[in-house]
Amino acid sequence: MTDKTMKALTRRGALGLLGSAGAALMAPNLLGKPAFAQTKGAPSGRIIVGLVQEPTVFNPLMVKIEVDDGVHFSLFDALFRFTPEGELVPNLATEVPSQANGGISEDGKEWRVKLRDNVKWHDGKPFTAEDVKFTLELIVNPKFRAWRTAGHSLVRDIKIVSPTEITWKMEKPFSPYLSFLTETFIIPKHAFDGVADPNSAPFNQSPIGTGAFKWDRRVAGDRVELVAHADYHGEGPFLKQLVFKYIPDTTVHYTQFRSGDIDLLGRMYITPDNYKDAKTLPDRIIQLQPAPSIESIALNLERPQFKDLAVRQALYAAIDKAAIIDAIYYGVPDSVESYVPRSSYYYYDGLPRHEYSPDKANELLDKAGWKRGRGGIREKNGVRLSFKNSTTSGNHLREQMQQFVQQMLQQVGVEMTIENMPAAVMWGDFWMQSRFDTAVVGITYLIGSDPDVTNRFHSKSITAQGGAGSNNVQLKNARVDELLEQGTALFDPKQRKVIYDEVQQIVRNELPFLPLFAENYIHGRKKGINGFKPNGNTRTESWNAAQWYWAS
Repeated sequence: MTDKTMKALTRRGALGLLGSAGAALMAPNLLGKPAFAQTKGAPSGRIIVGLVQEPTVFNPLMVKIEVDDGVHFSLFDALFRFTPEGELVPNLATEVPSQANGGISEDGKEWRVKLRDNVKWHDGKPFTAEDVKFTLELIVNPKFRAWRTAGHSLVRDIKIVSPTEITWKMEKPFSPYLSFLTETFIIPKHAFDGVADPNSAPFNQSPIGTGAFKWDRRVAGDRVELVAHADYHGEGPFLKQLVFKYIPDTTVHYTQFRSGDIDLLGRMYITPDNYKDAKTLPDRIIQLQPAPSIESIALNLERPQFKDLAVRQALYAAIDKAAIIDAIYYGVPDSVESYVPRSSYYYYDGLPRHEYSPDKANELLDKAGWKRGRGGIREKNGVRLSFKNSTTSGNHLREQMQQFVQQMLQQVGVEMTIENMPAAVMWGDFWMQSRFDTAVVGITYLIGSDPDVTNRFHSKSITAQGGAGSNNVQLKNARVDELLEQGTALFDPKQRKVIYDEVQQIVRNELPFLPLFAENYIHGRKKGINGFKPNGNTRTESWNAAQWYWAS
């Protein structure tokens, strides 16, 4: 275990050891107080955040990718949020419901949420429980292209008790739902009045939120501009303007940070090849953060060549992970076998360690009947062991890694061709509808600190097969389904850990993706920016942009 990882393990304190459910139950009641309030005076100044991928989805309930979250966290609020320590705190709610405070019934099925009463939408209209009800019902509307319906589909009998109180029943206990609600941004009911199709509502391009910043404009292909929300229910924002600037090339992304054209680096942050140089820059703060994101090669298990477990095992054995980490990523990431973050209470450390062995790869393929054919490429039953690999164009480290993997696989009779595309294309239907062969992708599998991965690995979460979720590798495993259903019905972290340890073992053995490494994000910002805090429990650096300010 590296020194970098040991720093992250301080999160295994009392709350961490209880797991997400325990943290939720012990979360303080911040009645009347916003989750991230500070006082730094009237809004002033501007911060430009540089992003390698372009934010294009502004309705936070629709199908999106991580880079959209930076805009969403700034424009919208959720009922609750996660702190960097993994603690659930109120946001639009006034307290985190639990069995201890009566917000969740003993059987886990009846929920009661109390809401803040001084919140205004960006257009000046009041936020009420009607907006929460509308949001939860829209997500499960079969005609709406929702990003995630898991958990929400269990909600029944939503009732408005008052403008500041709402109740609902769960079809069955679902302990991760508190975590799901931290990424469920509430949208205004009145913005959809008279709208026939919510998928094409004007709101989707001119969003209205309750967040610290409000929509100003988007310059397609260049930037999104937000401005301070004067009636924000918190004590921020402290910036007058927040700009998300799109820079499609990682090299240019860093160059513009180096030159001062951007103030703070968003995704993809500083790439490992620039880490050494970045630490020498004057008037810059460079910060390393163990990240929840796992870099891997995702395999589409519905492709005939990947239905054979021996092929998946051989591909993994044929890839020199250590060389990729050291030679291409400058030793910054850490090799991993699991999709669970290393700092999590639910991380299982007993998985088999990867062994680079072309000999083993060849032996596996020979025994499985994959014979070398034309050009030295293996074939079996008319299926050629050839496939495409895709990722975002302009990510030079991933492109180098692809070429390296391509050469290693060729040595064992496997043909991998490279076909990259712009982010908006790559992570659109091509990814979500499982139209790829293989993909180099960084995924944060957990929602906050909750271990549930129903959305990623349950057979009912395969969008390409009529399901709803992000099981884009199309894993179908009856035991995994059974375990996931058991795990979400439990609230005791110790019982849940047994469940999710086994899920990790099955996923590692089945290899629906080839785990390469866990990232260590390299954050960079100008020295005058205060209030910035990395948060491994969210998917964006901008989760608390309301707190950012320039030192005077």
